[in-house]
Amino acid sequence: MTKLIIARHGNTFNSGDIPTRVGARTDIPLVEKGQEQAKAIGRYLKDNDLLPDIAYSSTLKRTRETAILALKEAGISLPVYELDIFNEIDYGEDENKTEKDVISRIGKNAIEQWDNNAIVPNGWKVNPNEIIENWQNFAYQLTKTHDIVTNRVMNIDETALVVTSNGIARFAPYITEDFDSFAKQYKIKLRTGSLGILAFSQGKWRVVDWNIVPILD
Repeated sequence: MTKLIIARHGNTFNSGDIPTRVGARTDIPLVEKGQEQAKAIGRYLKDNDLLPDIAYSSTLKRTRETAILALKEAGISLPVYELDIFNEIDYGEDENKTEKDVISRIGKNAIEQWDNNAIVPNGWKVNPNEIIENWQNFAYQLTKTHDIVTNRVMNIDETALVVTSNGIARFAPYITEDFDSFAKQYKIKLRTGSLGILAFSQGKWRVVDWNIVPILD
């Protein structure tokens, strides 16, 4: 059974900071709590027999750092392959704006539609169909015996880890071809430092669990 573990990177703001919508155009590292969240992901993978055979991240620091720390904490040594298809979305004029400012511009309902149904607010530079197609192509490749990204032979029982961001992760369950059922069962927004698990068997992807929050030390 092929497994796909999707993790959202750890925190990029400290508790006393005013968080903003950090998108594709802002490349910032993890703060200390974010690093602890990354390590917690690694412990969860180790403790639950979910050690990845291959690992991917976006090209942004916060995802790559999360992946590296998680793998180290899990006790395994793997390269992290960076793919720009996992880069966060572009929030347009709301990039780096506070949530108060964003809601003031687009309204609370637009945020709720984004968080609950992945409906893109006006002004954000997002192509959902492109993101969904990227996930579908990536998931399809995982089920094959040869990985064109890493040029390695794979087997049907491998586990892949992808560390990405909020705006990208929520579209991954489209690979199940039943996103509506997924959205009725789970909150589609992955919390910071949390993860989701999908599995492929009998020719179909399914969501095993979503929004798992590993315990911090």
